[in-house]
Amino acid sequence: MVAGDDGRRYAFKPTDWAHRGEPAVGMYVDFEIQENRALSVFPVPGTAPVPVVETQAAPHSDRNKYVAAVIALLFGPLGIHRFYLGRIGSGIVMLLLSCTIVGLIVSAPWAFIDMIRYLVMSDREFAARYARD
Repeated sequence: MVAGDDGRRYAFKPTDWAHRGEPAVGMYVDFEIQENRALSVFPVPGTAPVPVVETQAAPHSDRNKYVAAVIALLFGPLGIHRFYLGRIGSGIVMLLLSCTIVGLIVSAPWAFIDMIRYLVMSDREFAARYARD
């Protein structure tokens, strides 16, 4: 199928391609029209194919960055937000650190930084980073 400047689409067969090589998506072509068919289809000299932008499906996560941020704010030094996001190892480390005063001094800023990161991170990046495996 090719689209004309008139906005209509025209069908063509491989035998109607009047140029060596293969036609490409987005290629600017010229052709003759006969009813609903394009004849003598050839690329217009000096034009480059229009780049085709492939869209990827947005990653989806059942975890919510705002819920993770609130958990980090309320229970941050305990590492509960890490368990929520599936980061079990670092959640255990934060939980063990919170058993001592020195550990609380380390894990409290860690949780606060995590909270800020979750809020600043885009939804797409959050979903990709914290997707269920």
